Amino acid sequence: MSARTVGVGMIGYAFMGRVHSQAWRSVAAFFDVPAVPRMRVIAGRSKEATEAAAEQLGWAEAVTDWREVIARADVDVVDICTPGDTHAEIAIAALRAGKHVICEKPLANTVAEAEAMVQAAASATGRSMVAFNYRRVPAVALARQLVEQGRLGEIRHVRAQYLQDWIVDPDFPLVWRLRKDKAGSGALGDIGAHIIDATQFISGQHIVGVSALMETFVKERPLPESSSGLSAGGGSGRGTVTVDDAALFTARLSGGAVGSYEATRFATGRKNALRIEINGSLGSLAFDFESMNELWFSEGGRGFERILVTEPDHPYVGAWWPPGHGLGYEHTFTHEIKDFLEAIAEGRDPSPSFADGLRVQRVLAAVERSAADGSRFTAVEDS
Repeated sequence: MSARTVGVGMIGYAFMGRVHSQAWRSVAAFFDVPAVPRMRVIAGRSKEATEAAAEQLGWAEAVTDWREVIARADVDVVDICTPGDTHAEIAIAALRAGKHVICEKPLANTVAEAEAMVQAAASATGRSMVAFNYRRVPAVALARQLVEQGRLGEIRHVRAQYLQDWIVDPDFPLVWRLRKDKAGSGALGDIGAHIIDATQFISGQHIVGVSALMETFVKERPLPESSSGLSAGGGSGRGTVTVDDAALFTARLSGGAVGSYEATRFATGRKNALRIEINGSLGSLAFDFESMNELWFSEGGRGFERILVTEPDHPYVGAWWPPGHGLGYEHTFTHEIKDFLEAIAEGRDPSPSFADGLRVQRVLAAVERSAADGSRFTAVEDS
C-alpha cells in the first residue's frame, strides 16, 4: 500500500461482493481515508459471470482462480466474500503472502478453522478483520458509546433477535446457505452470528455459556437449477436441508448479565429485523435495524425516548447528508472499509479482529452442542 493508493482484490461477486464493491467505490468520496482504493481484480468460479460482475461493479480485471489474486504484486488487500467453507484456505494463503485481509462473517465454518486463521493472523505482516458490518450502524455505535459512558449502569439483561422470512416457502431451492458443508450452519451462523457480535460489542461483555435449541422446519427442498437448466446433481429432484432454520438460546455473559437470543429465517413478515434491547441499573436502550436510523433510550426511570441518529456528531454520520436524511444498509460497509483502511495506515489491528471472530465461532459451537445434547448449560470454550 502506497501513501496514496491501496490495491484491492476481491474474491466472490454475489450479494456480499456487490455491497463490498459499493463500499470500495464510495469510501474515498465521503471519508478522508489515508489511501484511495484501486479495485484491481475480482475472482469467481464462472468466467462469464465474473467478467460481467467486474464490468458492472467497477473492477479492472476478472479471474477465475483466487490464487491469482493473492499472487499479484498490485494487490495489497484481499477481500473475501465467498461461502464459509473457503474462508480459512483463502485467508491463510493471503496472510502468508503478506496481504491485508478482510473476511466476511462468520469467520469460518468450524472452531478449528477459525483458530487456524487467528494463528495465521498473529504471525502475519498484514492486518486482518472480520466483517461484522452491523457494528458500523451509527445507532449501534452510539449505543456502544452510551454503555461506555456508564449511562446504563450495571448491565443486567441482553435481548437479541434476528428475524427474516426469505425461506418460508417450502419450494424455495436448496441454495448453498442451506447446506452445512458450505455454510457451516443455518440461521445460527448466517444471522445469529451478527447478534452475538453486536451484543458483545455494545455491552462490552462476552458470552460465557448457553442453553439452546435448534429446529429445521422444512427438511427437504428442490435442488437449484444450474446454468444449463438442470438441477444440481444431474436432474430434477429434492435434497436434504442440513442446517438449522431457527436457533434460540439463553446465555450468561462475562459481566454478570443474562441474555436471550433468537435467530430465524422463518419469521413470516419480518424482512431484516435485527433487534437488540439492553437493560441496565440506570437505563436501557433498544434498536431495530428495520428502523436503522433510530435508537430508543431510557434513563432515570423515564420511558423510552427516540433518538434520531442523523446528527453530524453521531458516529460516522457527519460524512454524509444533512440532519434527518437517513442512511441505509450499504453505508455500514463503507464505514467498515473506512475503519479498516485507517487501522492499516496507523499500523494497528482493525476491529473486529479474527480473534473476535473466533470468539463468536466458539459461541456458535456451544449453541450447537447444547442443542444436540439438551444440556441446560454449555460453557463457551475460551482457549
